[in-house]
Amino acid sequence: MTITSINPATNETIKSFDPMTKDDAMDAIDAAHTAFQAWRKTSFDQRKACLQKFASLLRTDADEYARMITLDMGKRISESQYEIEYCANISEFYANGAEEFLADQPMNIDGADAYLHHQPLGVLMGVMPWNFPFYQVVRFAVPNIMAGNTIMVKHASNVPQCALAIEELFHDCGLADGVYTNLFIPSEFVGAIVSDSRVQGVSLTGSEPAGAAVAAIAGRNLKRSVLELGGNDPFIVLEDADLDHAIEQAVKGRTVNAGQSCVASKRFIVVKDVADEFLNGFKKLMSALKLGDPMDDDTTLSPLSSEDAAVNVQKQVQSAIDAGATVILGGDRPDCDGAYFNPTILTDVTKDSPTFDQEIFGPVATVYVVEDEAEAIKLANDSSYGLGGSVYTADIERGRRVAEQIETGMMFVNQPTKSQSELPFGGIKNSGYGRELSHLGILEFINKKLIHLGSK
Repeated sequence: MTITSINPATNETIKSFDPMTKDDAMDAIDAAHTAFQAWRKTSFDQRKACLQKFASLLRTDADEYARMITLDMGKRISESQYEIEYCANISEFYANGAEEFLADQPMNIDGADAYLHHQPLGVLMGVMPWNFPFYQVVRFAVPNIMAGNTIMVKHASNVPQCALAIEELFHDCGLADGVYTNLFIPSEFVGAIVSDSRVQGVSLTGSEPAGAAVAAIAGRNLKRSVLELGGNDPFIVLEDADLDHAIEQAVKGRTVNAGQSCVASKRFIVVKDVADEFLNGFKKLMSALKLGDPMDDDTTLSPLSSEDAAVNVQKQVQSAIDAGATVILGGDRPDCDGAYFNPTILTDVTKDSPTFDQEIFGPVATVYVVEDEAEAIKLANDSSYGLGGSVYTADIERGRRVAEQIETGMMFVNQPTKSQSELPFGGIKNSGYGRELSHLGILEFINKKLIHLGSK
């Protein structure tokens, strides 16, 4: 296994790291389990102080960490800077809110005293992706550390600089050894770790196959799991929508992180009365995107995370074309070094196309024209995924009605799917299960213990 940072803007290798042995990984479990015995007994004030310092350290060296993200996986520097600030916000949200979220909850029972008491479970394993290399780890680790659990993370092998920096940050903020551990391990070690009796749960953000494999191991060993997998988010434009706004949001929703986001807008479902106007405007703005050095503030579309990622997107687009799709814009790669892919718009993608129910992780939009609202809802739900989605209309109540009928974990009206510390994040169907962020995110790996004190 190679654990290597390769700059996707140039395809040049920056640095490589040696993987851990299986014995090293087992020793890490032992250290995390030992740390849990002490960490679970710490007060909320002690944990809060550590996580507040974590946020402060992130902000102090924000530019350095943002640059690290951009070098490891190619994100535009402004997006990387936003990611670091968001991580600091998440840390403060749970530092300030955990005690309230985990407070004892009285049970209303006639003639008796009873309550729910929240306790941490123990060592948790995280398997994290490369597309948001700080945020994905923070949204898993921070609430669970505040809850009293200890954390081990296998990060994606192409963002090792970020992985090490996060571990160092958690150490520098005052956490004891073993409370947070980075694991430079191959994927085949994950099963043995999740199966270990000292590990109480696993959270994975990644692909469907990876999620299914980890969930199967967790299930066989009766471990809790949370999965955040792929998405094929619908972006529904109704005939009464503000088209200028919808078009602007369509470009933002499709090209955030160069389209490499599970909740990026991917399927643009437009009522026929406004389809031509929407498509013309969408093409105009997508055409204006500027590919370039992600460190340059003038760049509006960065490279994909790796050469392999760009090659895979090209295969998916070509597969759609071979099945009859029409290329309205792009459809290929620019003639330059780096893992770039041109902004692309496809139409005439039918259910027979292999890409109809695939997630395309790149700046590729598929546009569908439908007769009316009812057909838009039907098409939006015709997917194995169910992560997020959005609907555009001048009538907020209409937007609410449509949103409630879409089979996803999240729906937004007149804005693309997004995440926020205070809002639950997660999906249904093949997009996974469980929730992260908000007060719900801290409750996934908690023992909600009933304490019954008998008659009043």
